[in-house]
Amino acid sequence: MVDITPMTKTVVNLVREACGVIMQVYGTAFNVETKEDGSPLTRADRASHLVLAPGLMECFADIPVISEETKEQVPYLKRVAWERFWLVDPLDGTKEFVKRNGEFTVNVALIEKGYPVLGVIGVPVTGAIYFASKGQGAWRTSGPDAATEPLSVRASQPGAALTVVKSRSHPSPELEKFLSRYVVGEEVAAGSALKFCLVAEGRADLYPRLGPTMEWDTAAGQAIVEEAGGQVLDLQGHRFRYNKESLRNGPFYVTAGV
Repeated sequence: MVDITPMTKTVVNLVREACGVIMQVYGTAFNVETKEDGSPLTRADRASHLVLAPGLMECFADIPVISEETKEQVPYLKRVAWERFWLVDPLDGTKEFVKRNGEFTVNVALIEKGYPVLGVIGVPVTGAIYFASKGQGAWRTSGPDAATEPLSVRASQPGAALTVVKSRSHPSPELEKFLSRYVVGEEVAAGSALKFCLVAEGRADLYPRLGPTMEWDTAAGQAIVEEAGGQVLDLQGHRFRYNKESLRNGPFYVTAGV
């Protein structure tokens, strides 16, 4: 592995452990519950949360944690004063997990003053880990003893046909209108934060998301894309920001610079 900071290395190890407990459930006949918002929940979501949230609090006691699977989210009036905090999605893409198509991830990001400065995404089925920290680039590794490769978005010529990655489980009727301003050569469907990874590693040029997401869905991917040379922007062209009054995101797009 490259010479990364102790903090990043600790988070990579926690994400790898969370991927392991998810895979212990993946091959079993698990039950699927439905949360209040209609999204699915499995014991893999809970098992991953119980690795990540306590692990981060033990290793970094001075940094608060927001996890999707925390029963009661911290009120805005309290967290608005936070200089930094962890955003955790223990199992991003539970619908894909239930379908057993392999397109689900574990996402952990560190937010400082409204923006992600560290991000780690684990892919349980393949064992791949994507990670980045501010000023140190973006990287991918497939295991503790595997080679670590740098990530870089690909450069596209003006007017060139683009590879666009889209959500597999959340199609949006507004998407075609958004894409009409581009020359689209190929469309690729993928689940979870893998879409950020495809842009970061140069396999896609653009990922527009006009439907709803939550902050824990996007923060780790944003850290990785930005360190790989790309951008995550709202529809006004501003850098995507976190710790909003509502943790629900508005529309955004991930770009390699097109």
